[in-house]
Amino acid sequence: MEANSLKSNLYGVSAIFSDTKKIAEITHKVAELGYKNYDVHSSFPIHNLPKKMKLKWSPLGYIAFVLGISGAAFGLFLTWWTMSVDYPLIIGGKPWFSFPAFVPVLFELTVLLASVGTAIVMLFIIFKFPNPKHPLHDTEYMKRVSVDGFGIVIEAKDEKFDYEKIRSLFSEFGAEKIFDIYYSPEELNYKPKVFEPKFIVFLIFLVVLTAFIGYFVNNKLFYMPPFDFMLYQFRVNPQEESTLFADGFAMRPPVKGTVARGQSFYQFKGQPEEAAANLINPLLPTEQTLALGQKKFNTFCSPCHGWRGEGDSRLNQQFPNPPSLHTDKVRNWTDGRIYHIITEGQNIMPSYASQLSEEERWAIILYIRALQRSLNAKLEDVQ
Repeated sequence: MEANSLKSNLYGVSAIFSDTKKIAEITHKVAELGYKNYDVHSSFPIHNLPKKMKLKWSPLGYIAFVLGISGAAFGLFLTWWTMSVDYPLIIGGKPWFSFPAFVPVLFELTVLLASVGTAIVMLFIIFKFPNPKHPLHDTEYMKRVSVDGFGIVIEAKDEKFDYEKIRSLFSEFGAEKIFDIYYSPEELNYKPKVFEPKFIVFLIFLVVLTAFIGYFVNNKLFYMPPFDFMLYQFRVNPQEESTLFADGFAMRPPVKGTVARGQSFYQFKGQPEEAAANLINPLLPTEQTLALGQKKFNTFCSPCHGWRGEGDSRLNQQFPNPPSLHTDKVRNWTDGRIYHIITEGQNIMPSYASQLSEEERWAIILYIRALQRSLNAKLEDVQ
């Protein structure tokens, strides 16, 4: 007679064995008889036991590998994009993308995504968000196999399950003790409670509490003694005054004669006429180049020269207004002459060689030419 007709809340039948040889023999026999829903427990790993159980292939190893590779690839892309494309910085003379410096980032993302992602896949996809309670928990059987015993459990839901035959089989192979494992009423009536109102309210409370703690720590706690020690450091901020240097400036100009990475030596230093005669703009007025020139002009030139280069400074008379870029004098200057002024400065205008690359300077000149043409259009330009 089947066990389901005898005990509706029976989880399965388990047996304890005294040594690894017996547990290996009974495992091999159970697998040969065609049982599918069973498990073997041991206090330490037993060689070749998974093969005897004829366990199904588990995809978790491959899932962990794919997630780990994904984490490494994402970290590699993140560091490359940040340091080489979006916000390139040269630190200590290193190249923009210094791979050894980012190995810890790649390692952490690899481990994080592989471990957390595998656990999420296992719990929510493979195990389908299981009940944390289990019939084997806190049973005499589990206490034995956790310390010094070896055990096997055949579940009542197995198609070949026969209560009497299984107990007889365990006795035949010399089981020390046979246990009937039952579901508790709580387990039988279990339903997932992810969307239960109490749980949702708890999540909302957790989010609010986390946000409050994060706000307090980052905006209040770090400004209170003794946690404010990072606020006061032996350094100066950009544009800050300094008493260490004779000129009073904290920001230091580049060392005289140095050439930045990616730049070339400027051969017309102090020679504006030679620069005007020999320098030729290497860029074409494409849409992309003009967009770059507009961006850099608005950032570095428009505060003094105005948005359209008319000399209408946006500094509210805090700095002398420069001449308009639309005078005949400036319009007749060659691109090389304007490039020289941007590179070396003129009168009260400082050099922008350290802020603008060579390409950006030439792009600004193309944009200035576009402004000059638009504000001094000829009749044929509008026909």
